[in-house]
Amino acid sequence: MKQIAIIISVLASTLCLGQEQTKETAEVQWLTVEEAYAKSQEDPSKKILIDVYTDWCGWCKRMDKTTYSNAEIVEYINTNYYPVKFDAEQKEDVTVLNNTFKFVQSGRNGYHELAAALMNNKMSYPTTVILDENFQLIQPIPGYLDAKTIEPILWFFSSNSYKEANWDDFQKTFKSKL
Repeated sequence: MKQIAIIISVLASTLCLGQEQTKETAEVQWLTVEEAYAKSQEDPSKKILIDVYTDWCGWCKRMDKTTYSNAEIVEYINTNYYPVKFDAEQKEDVTVLNNTFKFVQSGRNGYHELAAALMNNKMSYPTTVILDENFQLIQPIPGYLDAKTIEPILWFFSSNSYKEANWDDFQKTFKSKL
């Protein structure tokens, strides 16, 4: 009888531990730009969120470890956006909307033409870019965003509130889930 109780206890703790790990290890389901474009053509019900980063950017890495690992933020992004992680210094061409964007060697590192277009030529990392369902730029948001800061931004755009309300009014009525 004691052995059965121990087995049940071990199984229960294993199941609970597995649930915690699942929540803690929730990940944004990052896509390439081309994949996000294809998905938006099949199902245009979601906006596109693009995390523009570089490998050397400390704030980009911090945003990955904090903001983009927050379970609530991850769930919201995966449900309401086609998320893209885009290296602003990648060398590979990107073809989208009948345009091919290339890497441009400039100085020590260079930049990708798509990153420059998404950020209105204001190269700042990280930058969170929101595109509408038709892949049209709505808003680039430069700088590190923690979970509390990005949460209302995500809601503002995904709910189409940006079309009807200004940001200040929206913030006054927004109720955080965090």
